[in-house]
Amino acid sequence: MSLVAAVHDTELAEAIMAWARIHSPTFDKAGVDRMMDLAAAETARLGLAVERKPGEVYGDTVIARLAGPGGEVEGGILVLGHLDTVHGADSVGRDLAVSIEGDRIYGPGIYDMKGGMRMALHALELIGRLNLKPKLPVTFLFIPDEEIGSPTSRDLIEREALRQRYVLVPEPSHDGRLVTGRHAFQRFVIRTRGRPAHAGVDNRHGKSAIAAMAELIGEIETRSDFDAGETFSVGVVRGGKFVNVIPTACEAEVLCVSPTEASVARVRAAMLGLAGARGQGITVEVEPGPVRPLFQCGRGTLALFERARAIAAEAGLKLGHGQFGGGSDGNFTGALGIPTLDGLGVDGAGLHTPGEYMIRSTLARRCAILAGLLRDLD
Repeated sequence: MSLVAAVHDTELAEAIMAWARIHSPTFDKAGVDRMMDLAAAETARLGLAVERKPGEVYGDTVIARLAGPGGEVEGGILVLGHLDTVHGADSVGRDLAVSIEGDRIYGPGIYDMKGGMRMALHALELIGRLNLKPKLPVTFLFIPDEEIGSPTSRDLIEREALRQRYVLVPEPSHDGRLVTGRHAFQRFVIRTRGRPAHAGVDNRHGKSAIAAMAELIGEIETRSDFDAGETFSVGVVRGGKFVNVIPTACEAEVLCVSPTEASVARVRAAMLGLAGARGQGITVEVEPGPVRPLFQCGRGTLALFERARAIAAEAGLKLGHGQFGGGSDGNFTGALGIPTLDGLGVDGAGLHTPGEYMIRSTLARRCAILAGLLRDLD
């Protein structure tokens, strides 16, 4: 029986939908930990040894290991992904809505990336049902804080990846293509400081930190070069306490994307160069945040892709690949030079939006690629 024919796609779709119904935004530790409960239970059911690392600020981390033929747990395959989402906190304490419209299944995190991680578990179970075993040890690493740059997880990700031979990342596919490289991501916090005054009496004597930030946001975002893939985006702004007081502090979070090392250096210099005085009464502070390093396709990653392409061809699927934006924890492992194949998750669209969905009819073939890699890599 072929791998595609052996996939229980209805069972898989229902399992993914169950994961998507659990509310798990990064900042909701209880919600993320509910997801980790599921991941721990389902990997244990498949016979993996489960270790859980408590999170002090964000959710817990789950590591699940299937030992190799000789009992070894190193030198194998790391399946790496996150269970936190970017979706809002308006549904805390209850299950979320999941809906089906034709071939599309909608749900928060269903595409990015609960669908991919649950599909990877199904792939491992699939080869067991076919009385096959991986030739290498397999480790699943479930991360709780990827959507904010993996600030508490990066060290663990890199340590674990360095113990293994390959890294498979079931992040969403890129229009059906696999990801063999990712642009670098840099985060910055910008703060403007102003001068106070009563807004209804002598506001000409004050200096608004919010007004200064508004000007600064325009200056930052117009630096984007979309054709080159170098982009600047302000996603969060906080400022002001009372409407009748000229605001003296404002803060913004900036995400910058770079496709090359030269761009990384140029962007960093440009952002740090914003610090200092900006006219009388206004100062700007710049604080660098988490960084996802540039992941460029090396020989090991390309060879890994060729293995995946051959498996996909057997399933009647023609695969492409490339370097793209949209950071992942694969940035860390790819930057270390470990063969890393990303974008192995479900097909769909709308990630980070309320209209996020996966495409049901492609599940069997996408799952077969993961199953084939777990079966064949040696």
